Amino acid sequence: MPFAKLTDNLSVAPQLSPEDLQKAAAAGFRSIINNRPDGEAPDQPLSDTLAATAQRLGLAYRHIPVVPGQLSPEQVEGFKEALTAADGPTLAFCRTGTRSTSLWALASARHLAPDVILRAAAAAGYNLEALRPQIEAASRN
Repeated sequence: MPFAKLTDNLSVAPQLSPEDLQKAAAAGFRSIINNRPDGEAPDQPLSDTLAATAQRLGLAYRHIPVVPGQLSPEQVEGFKEALTAADGPTLAFCRTGTRSTSLWALASARHLAPDVILRAAAAAGYNLEALRPQIEAASRN
């Protein structure tokens, strides 16, 4: 289960399986955020299956599905709320981790400088330069 650390309390990953949730719990994660809509790929586990596995493992679980290229303010706010409610380290995932990283970037824009956000994303392997105008706009609101 590969994952990339964005902050002390948030890491992102590509698609997780129920077995990956067991590894996440063993690695110390306390919360899972699924940013992938059900049915995006035929081999992808359903959110309900992942939620049941997370519950069995004592992990908090949130499903905030994002269609690629269609981030909404409501999804950003939902992601921020999920991070705020998290009781310990959180692992967010989508197909590659980019949508989860983008949600974090926009959710963090009010308290982190755009350059800090973009450097953290780049250090984790995600180039969000195309999102810079939105991050800068969010930082002013």
